[in-house]
Amino acid sequence: MRDPNLSMEGIVALALREDLGDGDHTSLATIPAEAQGKARLLIKEEGIMAGLRIAAEVFRQVDPQLELHLIKSDGDPMLPGETAFTVSGNSRSILSAERLVLNFLQRMSAIATRTRRLVSLVEGTGATILDTRKTTPVLRLMEKEAVRIGGGGNHRMGLYDMVMIKDNHVDFAGGIPQAIDAVWNYLHETGLELAIEIEVRNANELEQVLRRGGVDRIMLDNFSLPELRQAVERIGGGYETEASGGISAETIRAVAETGVDFISVGALTHQIESLDMSLKAVK
Repeated sequence: MRDPNLSMEGIVALALREDLGDGDHTSLATIPAEAQGKARLLIKEEGIMAGLRIAAEVFRQVDPQLELHLIKSDGDPMLPGETAFTVSGNSRSILSAERLVLNFLQRMSAIATRTRRLVSLVEGTGATILDTRKTTPVLRLMEKEAVRIGGGGNHRMGLYDMVMIKDNHVDFAGGIPQAIDAVWNYLHETGLELAIEIEVRNANELEQVLRRGGVDRIMLDNFSLPELRQAVERIGGGYETEASGGISAETIRAVAETGVDFISVGALTHQIESLDMSLKAVK
């Protein structure tokens, strides 16, 4: 059973505890308890909106009486000068929620924006852009949601929901056939039903996988474009295929055109600069 602290509500609660501690003393000191106000989320940079569902949860947990009026929706394009939402109610509550709301929105919108760009670059090829486990600890749920909002797909959520045989597993197990055999023995003993993916580093390892079988997807890691094209042709649709390793906006179209089913891009979540936006008081 997944830890409830890692649900959206649980993550927001933990983040608020981290930020608020025993109180927002600046707001408590400067703002009268009964003061009412209104603020708007001002967009300062072009991109794709993401994180509004989480922002609403932050406001709710800080003060259920706050009123949020959404102008944008997750997945909408946004331009500098636009307003994504307004929030009204107790001024102290708005200020206490401000930074956490912005932290989630700025990072998630940046991830959605990068994802949307890469998805647009492979349009028409049939390839699906995937994220990886290269996420910010504890914030994986939010970051992977941002990838979906941007039009990408999610790879496994963690170590628990898919078998992913990587190079170190193969090396420690003593080889590719041994690693696949060990996985099937484990699944039989535990009664688990999990998809199996295996990473290969070259054509020789690919041939070993094809001889042994017993997997659902083959990851072609750091293959050159000619090698990737040959590998996809060799697999011939017998297994799902995934390309990974050093793929950029400049190369992703050519990778997709080799015929791979999936392209995993760790940079979707671990090389991100937050989009610029701010919460401004409406006077």
